[in-house]
Amino acid sequence: MVTRLNRDRVLRAAVALADQIGLEQLSMRRLAQELDVVPMALYKHVANKDELIDGMLDVVIGEIEPATHHGDWKPAMREQILAARQAMLLHPWASRAIEVRQAPTTAVLAYMNGVIEIFRAGGMSAGLTHHVMHALGSRVLGFTQELYTADPGGEPPDMTAFPYVVEMAMTAAHENDTIVGGGCDDEFEFEFALDVLLDGFERLHATGWHP
Repeated sequence: MVTRLNRDRVLRAAVALADQIGLEQLSMRRLAQELDVVPMALYKHVANKDELIDGMLDVVIGEIEPATHHGDWKPAMREQILAARQAMLLHPWASRAIEVRQAPTTAVLAYMNGVIEIFRAGGMSAGLTHHVMHALGSRVLGFTQELYTADPGGEPPDMTAFPYVVEMAMTAAHENDTIVGGGCDDEFEFEFALDVLLDGFERLHATGWHP
């Protein structure tokens, strides 16, 4: 029995394919092959690759589990952001796709609205919430952008002239490649920065800070 093609099936197949081959390698033709249809069949459900990517992001954002904490914004926000991080880790291409989009999708806007609601329902002022959202930046969606990553095709720089950079790089467990060698423990660094920010927001809120 042949499963009928619909928008949801197209988007979920595209997400699965991007998870395997990356967003750069994803094309309408490659997706059509994966679904065993002619490429023109896809255009009945998505107008072009940009619309396809927007729909894929909506699928990923829809996978983020809502926070279960109620009445206390700090643990709720920590839970919500770490849930978003899990979704981003499952779909490594998604964070880059979010960064390059010209406008947020409706699913992203709905998610952001829910995040803001956690702060506001917890008693935080609109003014402080505004600045808090700016401070969190992409962390709200579970990812941060590294300043530099390793270039697999280039020569590593000579680090002997930068002893403090080397010292810093050697002080923690390393996993991924960066310009100074192994990268830091991403999960620890993400949660460390998140906790520092949330603690700071809590202090400002307790003192009645306003812009």
